[in-house]
Amino acid sequence: MYTYVPTLTDYLLHEQRRFNNASGSFTTLMAQIENATKIIASHVKESGLVDILGKTGTVNSFGEEVQKLDEFSNKLMVETLTNCGEVYAIVSEEVAEPVYSPKEHSGNYIVYFDPLDGSSNIDTNCPIGTIFSIYYKNGDNLLQKGFEQVAAGYVIYGSSVMFVYTCGNGVNGFTLDPSVGSFLLSHRNMIIPDSGKIYSINEAYENLYDDGTKKYLAHLKKEGKSKARYVGSLIADMHRTFIKGGIFLYPADKKQPEGKLRLMLEVNPFAFLAQEAGGKAISKLDKNPLDIVPKHIHDRSPIIMGSKDNVDEYLSFLK
Repeated sequence: MYTYVPTLTDYLLHEQRRFNNASGSFTTLMAQIENATKIIASHVKESGLVDILGKTGTVNSFGEEVQKLDEFSNKLMVETLTNCGEVYAIVSEEVAEPVYSPKEHSGNYIVYFDPLDGSSNIDTNCPIGTIFSIYYKNGDNLLQKGFEQVAAGYVIYGSSVMFVYTCGNGVNGFTLDPSVGSFLLSHRNMIIPDSGKIYSINEAYENLYDDGTKKYLAHLKKEGKSKARYVGSLIADMHRTFIKGGIFLYPADKKQPEGKLRLMLEVNPFAFLAQEAGGKAISKLDKNPLDIVPKHIHDRSPIIMGSKDNVDEYLSFLK
């Protein structure tokens, strides 16, 4: 018996009909992101078979060595978005400066993206993915608060390929059916459990953390009810948190007092997703990262997010 399952395109078109003045521009933009990530997914699966695996010998704007798949994914995303007719400017994790669409293709959206998060895990076959965050054009201002995001999401390339996004109306996940080449709605209205038993943090840096974070980690170990899980790929660690609950922590430390993760490229999209999924996200001193006014497109920020109860328990150790 046939059961209708909406594709990502079906879902976007349905959502578009909720807005009387919708022009279809956002749907077109999302379709372009979808198509680009399908191509990236196909190359990820072939990375061990073709000469695309490995390092390029160059470094990105943060001094990190660029993987070949990083370079390919970035070029694909840049060319797709700047030529689709819907984007004014893009900011990539791989490029130091914004890239503006040609005037003949300029649109009304700004897209921040990390083309291949967790790429240091490519050769170990761990999950990696693409993160994106979309804003309306506001004059020439690229530095908007996270609360002004129109949409945010990620695509995880793992045992299956999933497209997870929010446009401020809950979070939905779509799994790629390789037999037809479509993302099918598989995780409707994703909700982070109120509490979970998994904590995710790089404990190798424990001596660099503040006293409150150290006390929290000591409490978890003494209590003996939690499990430590840390992949080192933000997408992988947060996708698990969305499904199973728990807490993800990337706090500031003595070497990185402003945090490591990029505010507009990583922190804001996941904070938006976490809050839309019923979870909680904080930055410094219980500040909502979506309230932060960025000073630079590549600002960094601490981030703690996940199940509400877990985040609140963490906060109790900072007081």
